[in-house]
Amino acid sequence: MALYALGDTHLSLTVNKPMDIFGGGWVGYVDKLRQGLSVLKPEDTLVLCGDLSWGMSLEQAKADFAFLDAFPGRKLIVKGNHDYWWNTAAKLERFWQENGWTNFALLHNNAHFYGDTALCGTRGWFYEEEQDGHNEKVFKRELIRLEASLKAAGDREKFCFLHYPPRYQGYVCPEILALLESYRVRLCCYGHLHGGSCRLAREGAWNGVEYRLVSADHLGFAPMKLLD
Repeated sequence: MALYALGDTHLSLTVNKPMDIFGGGWVGYVDKLRQGLSVLKPEDTLVLCGDLSWGMSLEQAKADFAFLDAFPGRKLIVKGNHDYWWNTAAKLERFWQENGWTNFALLHNNAHFYGDTALCGTRGWFYEEEQDGHNEKVFKRELIRLEASLKAAGDREKFCFLHYPPRYQGYVCPEILALLESYRVRLCCYGHLHGGSCRLAREGAWNGVEYRLVSADHLGFAPMKLLD
């Protein structure tokens, strides 16, 4: 039994938007993901930290979910900024059930558990970079969702999974950092940063929280093992 994290798979098996066009490590990335995810076993849990599929709807994302479902283990999904297929929890669960996919679940306004460890998370947001009132409202909702998830964990040890990094070179999000610290989160995994931007990541311990970048290209398209 193992816990893994991976972000930003950016699958596009139906939509014509392959990441191979960016060259470098993205060339042949679907095959690389297939090889990387082959480590999963039925008793494992994989947390997907957003930007799962380029599909604009559930129907367009269907082949991408089928690709991920072919690998064993439970898969918990955090929303990314490019997950336009995202819908209500009820519609997503019905979509998965209709396709016979029983191993997907949302990490959204809730917490899941891996042994005695609580798995919490939300998307996060960079509202202050947008200079837009609407995005400030979105950001405040993300704070509410994150705290709801952390509260759902109770007194258990907490791992948090975000899409946006709450801190990187030249940027911090004090509101999210404060929540992580006040709820004594042990580990925070995030995605969103790619290619040359990965060098901006700030990994390691900070004010009692361990931070790790888990975007797929940063990890060589293999999930990061967090716990055995």
